[in-house]
Amino acid sequence: MSRARVVVGISGASGAVYGVRALELLATIDDVETHLVVTAPARRTMAIETDITPSDLDELADYSYGSGDIAAPIASGSFEAMGMIIAPCSIKTLSSVAYSFSAGLLGRAADVTLKERRPLVLMVRETPFHLGHLRLMERVTEMGAIVHPPVPAFYNRPATIDDIVTHSVGRALEHLGVEIVDLHRWSGPG
Repeated sequence: MSRARVVVGISGASGAVYGVRALELLATIDDVETHLVVTAPARRTMAIETDITPSDLDELADYSYGSGDIAAPIASGSFEAMGMIIAPCSIKTLSSVAYSFSAGLLGRAADVTLKERRPLVLMVRETPFHLGHLRLMERVTEMGAIVHPPVPAFYNRPATIDDIVTHSVGRALEHLGVEIVDLHRWSGPG
């Protein structure tokens, strides 16, 4: 593997911009290759929440696969990757991961990531959580996933929504071993 590979999944939860920003941040790193899978509900959500077209989104990734393409390289454990991020991660997708229900490529790629003991970061996007949601998060955590809801930090004094999104996604990507150089970090008061 000449370049490190990162699988990016985008599910239908509100917050498609998190997946877009993940692709944008990863594109700034020379030795990272991105592999994208987007669900049909995600494409619908993206049309509602952003001006990004499906072709614009696909162009942000090095490789893009249809959500039903279970023969895609990312569906196999023999496909080497640093890990996977699902941003945003809907409760439906969280449930799919928690119960190893791989009906589509997104669930299968997540399942492969876990079975190969690679980092899987789930930017779960829902609020408030009920007990069923919390149990799903507990279950995937026990399986090795990292639950990383996009909860904003304010110590960096974000001025725009873009600042909040970038910081949340940057912190999530770091769990995959990706260094985001310009990410503002807490260094203590004053």
